[in-house]
Parts: sequence; C-alpha cells; structure tokens
Amino acid sequence: MTTQLLAGLLLVVAAGALEGLFSLGVTRTPKWKWENSWGLGSLIALVVVPWPLALLTVPDLAGVYRSTPAAQLWLTFLFGVGWGLGGIFWGKAIAAVGVALGVSLLMGLINLFGSLLPLALFQRDKVATAGGLSLIVALGIMVLGIVCVAVAGRLKELDQNKVGSSTDVAAKPRTPFSLGLIFCVISGALSALVNFSFIFGADIAATAEKAGASVWAKGFAIWALVFTGNYLVNFLYAAAQMVRNRSFGRIAQGDAAHWGWVIFMGIAWPTGIAVYGIAAYLLGGYGAYVGFPMMLVCSILFGNLAGALTGEWRNTSARARTAMTLGVLILVAALGVMGWSNHLLTK
Repeated sequence: MTTQLLAGLLLVVAAGALEGLFSLGVTRTPKWKWENSWGLGSLIALVVVPWPLALLTVPDLAGVYRSTPAAQLWLTFLFGVGWGLGGIFWGKAIAAVGVALGVSLLMGLINLFGSLLPLALFQRDKVATAGGLSLIVALGIMVLGIVCVAVAGRLKELDQNKVGSSTDVAAKPRTPFSLGLIFCVISGALSALVNFSFIFGADIAATAEKAGASVWAKGFAIWALVFTGNYLVNFLYAAAQMVRNRSFGRIAQGDAAHWGWVIFMGIAWPTGIAVYGIAAYLLGGYGAYVGFPMMLVCSILFGNLAGALTGEWRNTSARARTAMTLGVLILVAALGVMGWSNHLLTK
C-alpha cells in the first residue's frame, strides 16, 4: 500500500467521523428548537469554513472562476442548493428518529444515489469490470447492514415506548417514526447531489491546480460554491421557521454548551466534506466513486457510536441491541469490500 493511498484511507475515516458526529448538536441542545440549532450551525458553516479556505489556498480564486464557463459555475452552485434542501430534511430526520438510526438510513440512501448512479452515468465501461462489480457487491452488503440497523431502530422505539416518559431515555423523538423515515428518503436523494457537484466541478479544480493550488487544496474552489448554496438554503429556511414559530427568543436561553455544540456542527459539517475531497484525490482516479461510500460507512459507524454514548439505546431489549450490532458488523464488512473495489478499479 502506497503512502498516498494510506493517507487517502485515513482521511476518509476522518471525514466519516466528522460527518457522522456533526448532527449531534440537534439532539444536545434541549433549550433550543430545531431551527435554532440548525440555523446557527448553518450560518457558522457558511461563514467560517468555505470562503476563507478557498481564498487562502487557491491563488487568484476570482481568476479561476473567470476562466470557468458560467454554466458550469451555476450548475455546481445549484447542486449545492439541492444538497442544502436535503440538509433541511436531514435535520428533521435526525430529530425524528435519532442520531444512530438517522445517520444510518441517510448515509445509506445517499450512498446509493451518490456513488452507484454516478458510476453508471460517467464510467459506464467500468460497471461490468471486477472493480465495478465488487463495488456493487459492497453496496449490496451495505444495504443489508442498513436494513439491520433500521430494524434495530424500530425495535428500539417499541422498547422505549413501553417505558413511557422515563427521563432515562435520551432525546426521545417527538415526530412520528413513519414521518421520520419519509424525511430520510427525501434527504438521501437530495443530499447525494454533493458528490455530483464534486464530479461535475472537476474542471474547476483542474483550473485551480493550474493557477497554483496544491492537489489537496484545489477542491476548495469547488466547495466554496457548493457550500454557499447548501448552507444559505439551510440558514434561510431555519430563519423562516424561527419567524414562523416565534422562536428567535430561545437563542438567548442557550448556555455555553449549546453554543459549543452549534460551533462544532458548523465547523465539522463542511470540514468533513472538504476532507473527503482531499481523500478522493489521493485514492486515485475512482476515488469519487469508491471514497464516497467509504466515507458514508464510516459516518454510519461513528453516528452509531455517538448514539450509544449519548444514551439513545438505554431501556432497549437485547434483541434490539443485537440487531444493531449485527448491522454494524455487516457495515464494517462492506467497508472492506469497498477498499478492495478501489484497488481493482485503479489497476
């Protein structure tokens, strides 16, 4: 294994950790409504991360954009808007079904829309190769793991409903489980557009590299546009909800822990995607197709770890916990097959 490949794999894990843990802020800020934590987190993500990174690491960023056809810039931005709409439903889904189950379902759906579909569209000749077929097998294994996780989540809900209003249950959802699943499906389809933006924006990154940006930094020219579309949508929607629900005043009730969580959310969310972009380049020519699902599996694993550590699985039966453990083990197996598929595709 080359040093570059190892670095790419480690960065995939780091990106997955950030993406799997950032949404903890939704469930750990009880004095705020969803729109407070999500809106503030989106605002921080919009202001703090994308443009400073791009301006500091991409020489003559304005010139890079001037050299790129306007249609491509707008398309990349609009993919970010679609991703942002998916993020709105992401936040609602996490609030409804919890971090562990929500991250698992969302990442699985994003994986199907954001990895296999682009491979079929842009690398059709690779689908029937050993690498392409192994990636399809890996995605199938991942779906099986997600089914186990979904079953575990349903069993968890039934077990905790028997307990009633016990205060031992952390962040018990108030939205019906069935509606939360609908939110997951909508969010999964729209959120996959983030990988389309990365693939469609390849020419922007190439222009940035010609302008002097390093291999690890050239993707920031893409992400600045994508993040702006994403987080602007999320912030505006959350602000509208605060007006509608008259919940602006709740922000003043937040303590240092609340602000700490939204700052973490605002930084971890875009940073995870930016780190994934670096990893995809390091993984080779098919990093965008294989690195993306690998990051998502890592997100699922870290999301489940977060759910366990924050008490989401208290007052549940051994059957529910066994189903979740089985799902996690299957997902780990899927991660291994994905790594092998990347090796085959780049041979």
